[in-house]
Parts: sequence; C-alpha cells; structure tokens
Amino acid sequence: MEFPISSTVAAFLAPVVAVAIAIALHEVAWRVLQRLFRPTNAPVLSRVVRAGRTATRFALVFAALLASVPALPLPATAMEMLARAVGIGFIGALGWAVAGKVGAVFDAYLDRSGPNERGFEWRRRRTKLTVFRRLALLTVLGITAGFMLMTVPLVRTIGISLFASAGVAGIVLGIAARPTIANLIAGIQIALTQPIRIGDSVVVEGEWGNVDEITSTYVVVRIWDDRRLIVPLGYFLEKPFQNWTRDAPNILGSVMLYVDYSVPIPALRDQLRKVLDSTSLWDKRVWNLQVTDLKEHTMELRALVSAPDAGTAWDLRCLVREEMIRFLTEQYPGSLPRERLDLARPASGAAGERLASMESGVGANGQT
Repeated sequence: MEFPISSTVAAFLAPVVAVAIAIALHEVAWRVLQRLFRPTNAPVLSRVVRAGRTATRFALVFAALLASVPALPLPATAMEMLARAVGIGFIGALGWAVAGKVGAVFDAYLDRSGPNERGFEWRRRRTKLTVFRRLALLTVLGITAGFMLMTVPLVRTIGISLFASAGVAGIVLGIAARPTIANLIAGIQIALTQPIRIGDSVVVEGEWGNVDEITSTYVVVRIWDDRRLIVPLGYFLEKPFQNWTRDAPNILGSVMLYVDYSVPIPALRDQLRKVLDSTSLWDKRVWNLQVTDLKEHTMELRALVSAPDAGTAWDLRCLVREEMIRFLTEQYPGSLPRERLDLARPASGAAGERLASMESGVGANGQT
C-alpha cells in the first residue's frame, strides 16, 4: 500500500517542484539579463528587461503548471477543466508580458529626449510613438483575448460558425464597428501625416487650446481655462480647424487701437517699442504699428508683435493694450475717441430772440 501513496504524493508534488524551478530560472535569467543590459550601454533593452517582470514570472509559472498537470491523478473531467484554466492563465500572463515589453520599447524611445530638447522634433516623434503604442497594445490585447476565448469549446464552436457565415457576419460587424474602425484608421493617418501633434496650439469649434492627449479614438484638447474638449479623431481629417504651431511654435499677435485723428502716430510707435523692449514676452522678431483704417469718428491702428508661442503671445497682447491705453490717458487724453456735438446759436430772427430770453431767465441757482 505504500507504493501507490508515494506515487500519488509525488504526482501532486510535481507541479510544486516545477513551479519552484520556473521561479528560480526566471530569477537567474532576470539577474543575468539585468547585468548584461544596463541603462548606460543599452537603454532600450535594459528597459525592456525590467518591464513586465511580474508578468513574465507568472507566464513561466503557468507554463510549468501546464506541463505538469497531465501527471496529476485526477478524473478526466477535472483534468480537462484544470488544464483549460491553466491554459487561459498562461495565455493571459503571456499577453500581459508581451504588452509590457512592447510598451517599454515605445516608452524608451519617448524618453530619449531630455527636458531641454522637447521642441518640434520631440512633439512630432511623441505623436507618432503615442498613437502606434496604443495601436500595438490594442492589437496584443485583441490577440490575447481571442486566444483565451478560443480555449472555451462553446466560444470556439460559435467562432467556427461565424467563419462559416463570414459574409453576413462581416456585414454586421462592419456596420457595428464602423465608428471604431474609422477612428483607428484616422489615428494611423494622423500619426503619419500629423496635421496635429501633442502640444500643438489649435482652435477647434471656436475654442483655443493645446492638444493634451491623442488616444486611439479621440483627441483631448486642453482649453485655456483648463476645460477639456474631447474631439473624435475623424474630426481632424474631415473638418477644418486652426493649428497655430503646425510648422513652428512662434506666432504673431495683433492689438487693435481706436483713437482720435489728432493722435501723434510717431509718439505711439516709440512707446510701443519701449513697451516691447521692457518685457521678456517679446521674442524680438517682429514689431510694427500701422494705420489700418479710417472710420467716421476714429482712426484704427494695428500693433503687430511676435512671441515664442501662443500662450506668451496672449500675455504680450494684453500687456501692450494696457500700456498703450495708459500712455494715451496720461500723455494725450484728448486723443481718445470722443463724440463731438456743436450747438450753433442763431445769429438773428425770432429763434435767436427766444433763445436769448430763455438764457436770461435762468437764475444763479438754476431756477427760472
């Protein structure tokens, strides 16, 4: 009676031993790879090795269990259910590990630029890598979920029947997933052609803001007052919008002034230059003050200034408005827009006599 008991115990101990060996091998391999690929000599590979360590350990553990489960003295039904559960766990852990490694590759290239180098090229590369990273992770997730579902007999049967009627199923799935597929294709087009990039200053639906995030289906625009505008990816391929930083972040800003015809233009032009020289908001590229229109009662002036980015341009325009109005108020108060009304006294006649009598009838206290 001792021999069957010892063989049964050994059979149940086999998975435990296999798991212990898998964990030990994983630890040894991880330490060896960590010493071989360091951040100094192989920054990308070292990040890939460090990423998904737990997922890789679980995948090896499930692989060891999958190899040792057939040795267990269990009924056929229980053996089948256990093997299926372990197989699903192995597929899930393997997909988790692959997703971690793939994400690490993209993250390593995203972080290759330092904080002082994050200009136009960095935003262009970040947009491409961000979109393709999400697509790659979605692909890994879809493949993993598909393999996990195919291990279930009922789901596998349904899948075979769907393939048998691929025409009807394809039409139904195509109609149902049309928005999602369209946005995924739009994401690929945006990543390649880049009408927008992460960090671009855009005007969408009358709102000005910066592109904060590009996902696989929508774009998050952070508006100037910290609201978030969620826009589908297809919008940027189907409708017009303004991109203020398409080629370069620097931008021109205009300030409109409406003054009286008597204002001295050279004095205003000198004051504008003094204001620009006194602030760091101006990038010293462009400045100008011109008379752009002559209206019935006022003269229209346009001050043109340049700034390194859209946010700085807004602050600079506000500063120019404040300083120019202050200058006009203090130095040339008569040059501000005003309405004139001249009342001419009649020289003679009955109307003149009546007006004179009315003026003489007004007392010192304002009463007649």
